[in-house]
Amino acid sequence: MLPFTVNFKVSARTLTGALNAHNKAAVDWGWQGLIAYGCHSLVVVIDSNTAQTLQVLEKHKADVVKVKWARENYHHNIGSPYSLRLASADVNGKIIVWDVAAGVAQCEIQEHAKPIQDVQWLWNQDASRDLLLAIHPPNYIVLWNADTGTKLWKKSYADNILSFSFDPFDPSHLTLLTSEGIVFISDFSPSKPPSGPGKKVYISSPHSSPAHNKLAAATGAKKALNKVKILITQEKPSAEFITLNDCLQLAYLPSKRNHMLLLYPREILILDLEVNQTVGVIAIERTGVPFLQVIPCFQRDGLFCLHENGCITLRVRRSYNSIFTTSNEEPDPDPVQELTYDLRSQCDAIRVTKTVRPFSMVCCPVNENAAALIVSDGRVMIWELKSAVCNRNSRSSSSGVSPLYSPVSFCGIPVGVLQSKLPDLSLDNMIGQSAIAGEEHPKGPVLQEVHLRFLLTGLLSGLPSPQFAIRMCPPLTTKNIKVYQPLLAVGTSNGSVLVYHLTSGLLHKELSVHSCEVKGIEWTSLTGFLSFATSTPNNMGLVRNELQLVDLPTGRSIAFRGERGNDESPIEMIKVSHLKQYLAVVFKDKPLELWDVRTRTILREMSKNFPAITALEWSPSHNLKSLRKKQLATREAMARQTVVSDTELSIVESSVISLLQEAESKSELSQNISAREHFVFTDNDGQVYHLTVEGNSVKDSARIPPDGSMGSITCIAWKGDTLVLGDMDGNLNFWDLKGRVSRGIPTHRSWVRKIRFAPGKGNQKLIAMYSDGAEVWDTKEVQMVSSLRSGRNVTFRVLDVDWCTSDKVILASDDGCIRVLEMSMKSTCFRMDEQELTEPVWCPYLLVPRASLALKAFLLHQPWNGQYSLDISQVDYPENEEIKNLLQEQLNSLSNDIKKLLLDPEFTLLQRCLLVSRLYGDESELHFWTVAAHYLHSLSQEKPAGTPGSKETVPRGKVNNPLDICYDILCENAYFQKFQLERVNLQEVKRSTYDHTRKCTDQLLLLGQTDRAVQLLLETSADNQHYYCDSLKACLVTTVTSSGPSQSTIKLVATNMIANGKLAEGVQLLCLIDKAADACRYLQTYGEWNRAAWLAKVRLSSEECADVLKRWVDHLCSPQVNQKSKALLVLLSLGCFFSVAETLHSMRHFDRAALFVEACLKYGAVGVTEDTEKLISAIYADYARSLKNLGFKQGAVLFASKAGAAGRDLLNELESPRQEQTEE
Repeated sequence: MLPFTVNFKVSARTLTGALNAHNKAAVDWGWQGLIAYGCHSLVVVIDSNTAQTLQVLEKHKADVVKVKWARENYHHNIGSPYSLRLASADVNGKIIVWDVAAGVAQCEIQEHAKPIQDVQWLWNQDASRDLLLAIHPPNYIVLWNADTGTKLWKKSYADNILSFSFDPFDPSHLTLLTSEGIVFISDFSPSKPPSGPGKKVYISSPHSSPAHNKLAAATGAKKALNKVKILITQEKPSAEFITLNDCLQLAYLPSKRNHMLLLYPREILILDLEVNQTVGVIAIERTGVPFLQVIPCFQRDGLFCLHENGCITLRVRRSYNSIFTTSNEEPDPDPVQELTYDLRSQCDAIRVTKTVRPFSMVCCPVNENAAALIVSDGRVMIWELKSAVCNRNSRSSSSGVSPLYSPVSFCGIPVGVLQSKLPDLSLDNMIGQSAIAGEEHPKGPVLQEVHLRFLLTGLLSGLPSPQFAIRMCPPLTTKNIKVYQPLLAVGTSNGSVLVYHLTSGLLHKELSVHSCEVKGIEWTSLTGFLSFATSTPNNMGLVRNELQLVDLPTGRSIAFRGERGNDESPIEMIKVSHLKQYLAVVFKDKPLELWDVRTRTILREMSKNFPAITALEWSPSHNLKSLRKKQLATREAMARQTVVSDTELSIVESSVISLLQEAESKSELSQNISAREHFVFTDNDGQVYHLTVEGNSVKDSARIPPDGSMGSITCIAWKGDTLVLGDMDGNLNFWDLKGRVSRGIPTHRSWVRKIRFAPGKGNQKLIAMYSDGAEVWDTKEVQMVSSLRSGRNVTFRVLDVDWCTSDKVILASDDGCIRVLEMSMKSTCFRMDEQELTEPVWCPYLLVPRASLALKAFLLHQPWNGQYSLDISQVDYPENEEIKNLLQEQLNSLSNDIKKLLLDPEFTLLQRCLLVSRLYGDESELHFWTVAAHYLHSLSQEKPAGTPGSKETVPRGKVNNPLDICYDILCENAYFQKFQLERVNLQEVKRSTYDHTRKCTDQLLLLGQTDRAVQLLLETSADNQHYYCDSLKACLVTTVTSSGPSQSTIKLVATNMIANGKLAEGVQLLCLIDKAADACRYLQTYGEWNRAAWLAKVRLSSEECADVLKRWVDHLCSPQVNQKSKALLVLLSLGCFFSVAETLHSMRHFDRAALFVEACLKYGAVGVTEDTEKLISAIYADYARSLKNLGFKQGAVLFASKAGAAGRDLLNELESPRQEQTEE
């Protein structure tokens, strides 16, 4: 027979409950795939895939208001491994930075004692990943080094700061939302505080806008929205305009540059920051549910919105193309009037009550295809987006919303219809890009229309709100070891009993037993318990008592006292005897009842003059063993009786036999004999009574007079030869029954609420609970082991205590949590890898650094030995078995869809790199491989168009499957130009003041749209001070194309303007005479690198543009700027693959370099020359060395052999131990 193992190892843990109002915004979903949220002063970490609690961090003394995961936007290697770093901030202004896997605080930061308004990790620095920006109220922003806790700088502003947002496209731009308006900061840098007060603008509240009066006809609504012209003004709005700034949230759109979103309860405004103008409004109709929060997406121009009823909606920007105008509508003469976001999917709402309401939502940053909702009662709901392909014919054209199409490519590369793909992997693999105005969608069979829907894939519920009555099931013994489960029963205030399994911390069963608050629970076996509840007393002081016997496996609940229980004195306590035979029920103003638990019959109801009971406890001693011996002897005698004559049996024996036969017949049902048990209780005067119960007789056996030093006794505990009494004044009295001595100890802690001995033979530890905390005592030595006091070392109040195992205690507290603690009662976080999880969790961050990187190499360099496999034992990886098993567990925990992709031979190397970067939540890798895959693929498509020499002649105007606009400067030039034109058209439609018109004119001139610019210039009214200037400019623009001399004059004027500080005007003039390349050079000289890159992309030929961008790359690589990772992406977009490989190698990113070189060779993107071969073998050799350091031998051998001469020494070194082994 197989050895039976049972898991009863209970680690210290915390079961969390409802949240506090301060925790409302304290939630974050990290790139690592884990969700962290604040629960009172705790930080809970859960896995988003399996919805299991992985860690509870306890160190804050006050409620947590913000949590933020560190970003993963850097290259990971053995020196900077995958690690779980989290910052949490509380109401008292303390910030703690955690190493979540080990459960320890790395660093604590404190500036002021006020609640932190917002914190954010800086994500762009190639140099340092430890910088944390925080808002310390009322008006300070402070930059901290989160590794050492040192303050780098501090800056104050005029207004109270509510929150801030970084521009995802430009890390030097930061926007603060203040109580009065918005402050733009354009010179943010980690090295020094921003200079000056920033540019302050005011928001005139949109309530004055007609967007609210929802007009009947759609056309009317459209006009109304067009009137929401200006919202941002430099002047302070007039008094009737100012409503207290009710903007709920401000955020940049990560999907396109220079756009910002402002959230109001009933509308979302999209601003274009170049003209400070609303270009889109999402308004909720009168009957709709107001917004609480919005998260803009990066991969597609979409918004996740959370509404006040807990419903999450996804809105995606509508595409404008000719294809969608159906025949019955007249075509719109000017299609782009407004950025419109259509509702594409919504999830179910929750039932909102006074205590249950949605707190906040987070979205998965890696794939943007899932959102988690945190509810105030401690629930976490994880909703995933699923896409379904629908056939063309079934489409209901009545909806009027343009269809969404599935993208052509999967994991960065276009795939055929038959190739395996996983559309639900991420948002950009679910829906294609929104087409830009005037572009045709490629018609063809490949285009499939998709519908999106939300699916609830995870739900985690917390404990209900306190009060709690807790009781641990009977302890583990040698007899029950095969069936034992460490179950904890929790009685709640709404009458239900929750049973938790303490090895996993998961809810085992929730039983609705009572109709009012559960006051106490006693287990009658490992699978059943008694619980009692009392209703609120009526004016006579009488209540309805409910005493239920519950069978756990079936959930059946029986009224234990039958019809009794209505209108009687409330039950004070119930106590089950040591052998679980008898039950004592103590009432407030009514005599004691004794019951037989097995037959559910009453044994004795005491008489009216029976003393009132203040405390009661059953004795652990009984006569079961002697009875069992007698029973055995009798059985033998009965067996003998059939053989031996009657006379030989003594009379005594025969009487015993008759008694036992009678007893046996009675106990056929329960297979038990009624043993004799004792209990003691005290009355109001402190006198101790000792009673004996046997079968159905109850005898009074002794009385001990009261101890003068004790007050009114409140509780008794008895184990072995020790009896302990506790009283109202906080005295503990220890009786040694064998030695007949007693010792009184004053604890000075007021009323002793409860005392309980720890389980386990000979274990004489005891826990005592007071109104202000708890203590653990050793009754053998009569000394205190540990103590816990509310207000002094913890913030919560203890509501109930029990022992979990012989060395761990359970505390239920008023912050709605139940903690399992070591005997020292110190709150501890645990190591995540020690935890017993019921479902395996994919999280390579939990592995040791070497193992997580080796696992990555194992996934990337499939196939091994010519076969695709997810079995790590197949490769030569000489690590210890434990690590190998952990790696195999990680591989097994991947979903079947992902496994199928990883094992598919047609899944290319680039797609594999992208997929693994998603699995690891590696931000920098994801961006690198997205851009690399796009350009490697598109350039290889262009090549076959002609001989290598004529490849430049291929027109790059029509881009079939462009890189998403969220990559901005990295997109193809043609696509980028179209996007800019659409944007300027939109700005033009929306302009309302002269300033706006002027900005539009400037943009049009730079984009080369001279005719349109002239029209705008001629619009200037005669009473405007710029009227003369603009009229002359219009004349200049129309005549500029004429002669050569005029060009040289204009060039001279332009250079003079630039020299005298009028950079923008000079650049404009240069663009007029098609000298945009010079304009770019001037912009770069004056440090306007982004502007120069923009201009180069919209005005220059691809060769000239490449020159400008290469100069930018050199600038980005310079030590004072140090943005090499951005430079790499720019090089990729230029197709300079050799430079990319060189740069990666110089940055010592050997893994990325080796994979990139392999991909280039597959696509034939790097020409084979001596230089390239030398570089490639150097990269391979260095990568082989780094794999050897990880202990991943087979990978090291593979790349050392690819490296040729450079890897020969390494190869010999790697293979020599093998030869030794074979020789042995």
